[in-house]
Amino acid sequence: MEKFYTSLGLMSGTSMDGVDASVIKSDGENNYEPVFDKYFEYDEVIYSDLLNLRDKINSKKDLTTNSSQINELERKITLFHNKISEEIIKNVGIDVDLIGFHGQTIFHNAQQKISKQIGDGNLLSSLLKKDVVYNFRENDIFNGGQGAPLASIFHNLLIQKCQIEKPACILNIGGIANITLVVSKNNEELKSFDVGPGNCLLDEWVRKHTKMKYDKNGEASNIGKTSEIILNQAIDNFDNINNQKKLSFDIKDFDLNFVKGLSYEDGLSTLVDFTAIIIHQSILESIKIK
Repeated sequence: MEKFYTSLGLMSGTSMDGVDASVIKSDGENNYEPVFDKYFEYDEVIYSDLLNLRDKINSKKDLTTNSSQINELERKITLFHNKISEEIIKNVGIDVDLIGFHGQTIFHNAQQKISKQIGDGNLLSSLLKKDVVYNFRENDIFNGGQGAPLASIFHNLLIQKCQIEKPACILNIGGIANITLVVSKNNEELKSFDVGPGNCLLDEWVRKHTKMKYDKNGEASNIGKTSEIILNQAIDNFDNINNQKKLSFDIKDFDLNFVKGLSYEDGLSTLVDFTAIIIHQSILESIKIK
């Protein structure tokens, strides 16, 4: 009889505004059942500290230079995850077998084989008295991956569960956009990689111009008018740099310089079109090449 595990997964993305938590039951291979999903927002202190720290980290050396601040914030992050985990376990009323702890990414460069997530898995395990699986991204890079080992496995399971005809492609738009390609029917060709910016440019533009964290329901971008000249120049520059040949991105691979002369709304509209076109072009190129 196959064993089903009840697992609590804790994921915090490049927006750095909080943690998505999910409890699932799964055999770890072919079956899963969702039990609980909830978003937990960071308090303003943690949110501000994370943005401030990430702005300081641009190289491996910066990780050492800012080690004291990193360690202090890592403890805060871990205690936050412990608090919400205790709340979830209590409210769900189901014994959790293990915790999946992603941590908060503050620097990622797969080409240099560096990926730094803050979050103390040992401390979280000690506090919760549960087995905690962590350090996913660094371990994946160490074993030849790009630092995102979990998305492709889950996407493949979704394709099977929804009986989607193969070859199939799933697009995930977070801070960075990534896709999973399932080429063959027997799942021998399973590939997952980044294809460009997701919400990172939009969220950064919002933070620079307002006190908000994102453009709710796209209200401001819908008001704005895209600058076609600036958009086309930005796309040409992106193509010339050949960024789409990379398989893994960090938000610092992209910047807002090309829209800095536009109004808030026009800048957002232009960034939306830029993001969508880059994702579309990269997917078509990836499917052709891969």
